[in-house]
Amino acid sequence: MIKILHITAHLGGGVGKALSGLVIQSASSGSDINHTIVTLEEQEKPQFIELIKSCGCEVIACPTTKRLNELIEASDIVQLEWWNHPVTIKTLCNQSLPAMRLLVWCHVSGLYNPIIPNGLIYAAQRFLFTSPCSLEAKEVLNLPCDVTERIGVVSSSGGFEGLPWPKENRDSLAVGYIGSLNFVKLHPRYVDFLSAVNIPEFKVRLIGDVTNKDILEQQCVQSGRPGILEFRGYTRDVASELASINVLAYLLNPEHYGTTENALLEAMAMGIVPIVLDNPAERRIVDDSNTGLIVRSPDEFAEAIKWLSGNPADRQRMGSQAAKSVRERFSAEKMEAALNGHYQSMLSMEKREIVFTEIFGAGPAEWFLSCQRDRAIFAEDGSINLDKGNRLGYGLFEQTKGTVFHFHKYFPGNRRLEKWSKKLLSLK
Repeated sequence: MIKILHITAHLGGGVGKALSGLVIQSASSGSDINHTIVTLEEQEKPQFIELIKSCGCEVIACPTTKRLNELIEASDIVQLEWWNHPVTIKTLCNQSLPAMRLLVWCHVSGLYNPIIPNGLIYAAQRFLFTSPCSLEAKEVLNLPCDVTERIGVVSSSGGFEGLPWPKENRDSLAVGYIGSLNFVKLHPRYVDFLSAVNIPEFKVRLIGDVTNKDILEQQCVQSGRPGILEFRGYTRDVASELASINVLAYLLNPEHYGTTENALLEAMAMGIVPIVLDNPAERRIVDDSNTGLIVRSPDEFAEAIKWLSGNPADRQRMGSQAAKSVRERFSAEKMEAALNGHYQSMLSMEKREIVFTEIFGAGPAEWFLSCQRDRAIFAEDGSINLDKGNRLGYGLFEQTKGTVFHFHKYFPGNRRLEKWSKKLLSLK
């Protein structure tokens, strides 16, 4: 029995979907892998924890330092579910952890903010990305051969259990979007793309948390299309909501952090035709004109919508091809088999002690900066430096997602984080 200890900030969003899919598949396949999951925060939404526990997998929330050390010592492999969450870095840096075989499964692309600290890639005996787009990151391209040999790609799809195969559907066009409405993920000009469509009564159903609802509604009014968005809110019954649409307007910020894009995969698995932008992660999922459409401007988006509306048979064909493609390429079986292969290859390696402060720094401000591409923006004295072409992207102003505001929430006594937060707010 191989004992895998997963350490994750929480089990929400994509990581919750991936780990629940892995545990369910492992239980189904009868493998000799024992998964234990440590969450460093209490879970807000119970959906994925319920699925994981139903398979007999132990989930331990907020363990003491002593308990965490015992779990690490008893494990064969520690799998760090990585993105730059403040509580993860704090846990790694605030205590001396036992020697371990470290596998890092990276749930952000690293192409833009947040970047992946090189030291973390060097420290891991296996470093696994969740999309091949991450291999294009500047930090990865410059790695020596002995390090790149330890790098791999395992897509973090949670599988498609409970999602029906597409049925014959040549109904009139029904467009939707599922996922985050944060502008670090959703394209900030999303409404501009939709407003370019000149089809009577065209609207888009938004499925997910209603973050930025007021801003989006204001943009709709300003564009002269006040009724173009229908907000459905968060739901646990994703399949029912997806069943109400046949086209997915999945237009993301070109600098978003995502990789596998489970929302996109689930829609495609149900035969919903995606329209995406030519972004690194999406173009490795969608085969243009075969399993979806890739566009580059509002005008191209409008043409794509017009074509899909006028060609229901082709839309049906494309949706069927999308379903077949993603169910084969991103199955839970493939994910489990790939991870199991890496686990087996690591068992002969020696456990190693890792000094995480050498990777991330000595304190909260340094921990935050360790994952920022434009570190020069954040001056040592707490000011914001906009010289030399530094720019303020949408991602800097999010309240979560590893931003300065996120870190300041967890470390309110840190003076530099406080000053940077206040200064950024004054520039918003």
